[in-house]
Amino acid sequence: MSLNLSSLNSGSNGNCYYIGNDRDAVLIDAGISCRETEHRMSKLGLSIRNVRAIFISHEHTDHTRGVEVLSRRHRIPVFITAATLRNSRLYLDPALVQSFAAHEPVQIGSLSVLPVPKLHDGIDPHSFTVSSNGFTAGVFTDIGEACENVTHQLSRCHAAFLEANYDEKMLEEGSYPVFLKRRIAGSNGHLSNRQALEIFTRYRAPFMKVLVLSHLSAMNNRPEIVQKLFSPHANGTRIAIASRYEATEVYQIAHETAINHIHRNR
Repeated sequence: MSLNLSSLNSGSNGNCYYIGNDRDAVLIDAGISCRETEHRMSKLGLSIRNVRAIFISHEHTDHTRGVEVLSRRHRIPVFITAATLRNSRLYLDPALVQSFAAHEPVQIGSLSVLPVPKLHDGIDPHSFTVSSNGFTAGVFTDIGEACENVTHQLSRCHAAFLEANYDEKMLEEGSYPVFLKRRIAGSNGHLSNRQALEIFTRYRAPFMKVLVLSHLSAMNNRPEIVQKLFSPHANGTRIAIASRYEATEVYQIAHETAINHIHRNR
């Protein structure tokens, strides 16, 4: 059984990542509308009926904007820490709310989801890995700097979404106010391209087959800069860039082919 993954959207305008197999799937964050989530999944040939849970990484609205309607319409449980829920201003059906604890795997059908704390300016932020049938994919975005939790989990991954938020020169010379530049570049902000590359080259597993660079800034980064920076260091890992405007293709990790990418238009 393969492990399939796609970024449905990635950026400050909304974040939503799909990971699943042929039977079960989860969404990590739900930062785009329910309608747009349904539309993008359908276009990729992914069934919303297979989504067994939504995991919320932290309370910022670009990660939670669509979760209320999506959960209510499709009766999907939302896994969220109590602290995040209190600070989120979300109104979720209590019957669909589940909590999780750091470092304690959550079994969702045939998937095992592991939450790990990360450094970001949310109240109780977490990254996640999702494992099935011997494969593991991780979502590592909205990170100020890579703590041991993140680097250890990245080293387990066959595939990962890794933040490459900003080009340092573009941020420094850009029009953002000083306080915002400091927040982005701080230890509880976001990863720069350079930081992401260092994490990738130092901690990736030899069996990592796909890396999707994610959460690129619209003002302080460009996809071509990220691609050019990472491509010379790929060493057999497929390098892809998540978009803030559309879903990526579906990446499929399978025993018989190790890694194939498929794009479905149904």
